Amino acid sequence: MSDFVEQCRAEWKRLGVPEPVADEMAGDLATDIREAEADGISVGELLGSSASDPRAFAAAWATERGVVGMRRGQPSSRRGRLALVAFTGVTAIMLIIALLLLVTGEPKVALMTVRAARLGGTNALFAPPPGRVQASAAAPIEWILLFLALAGLAFSGWLWRSRWGRSQPPIAPA
Repeated sequence: MSDFVEQCRAEWKRLGVPEPVADEMAGDLATDIREAEADGISVGELLGSSASDPRAFAAAWATERGVVGMRRGQPSSRRGRLALVAFTGVTAIMLIIALLLLVTGEPKVALMTVRAARLGGTNALFAPPPGRVQASAAAPIEWILLFLALAGLAFSGWLWRSRWGRSQPPIAPA
């Protein structure tokens, strides 16, 4: 039996695939490999990219046959992935808006200052043109929005990495 089949068998044993099922799967795989080699087809051509990773191939096959449970961290439906895409999009838009508001400084509030000064020793008052002090009234809110957007994107990144980024071994059904 080929090394590939033996590695698959070892993975099935680790995953808790029942021995008779693992024997049947190994027999089917060995037969397919022998027939392909007889036809001049290599294992790499037969299995494609799976030929370089027998553990992943074995786990995927066992999961498809229903002899082991779904992999931990694998979404049970597309809804979870769509919700995460939507959450990531909303937080990215929130980050862009917060940055634009901080850069432009909108809306602005103008404060007018007026000082009266006496001219020389007379009682005449001279009022210089009013001074303008501009400040962004929304700056605290913009900074809070920026912080929340960054926190949301960090959380989103963590979810992407932990839920869909790492390959974890399948778990056997209870």
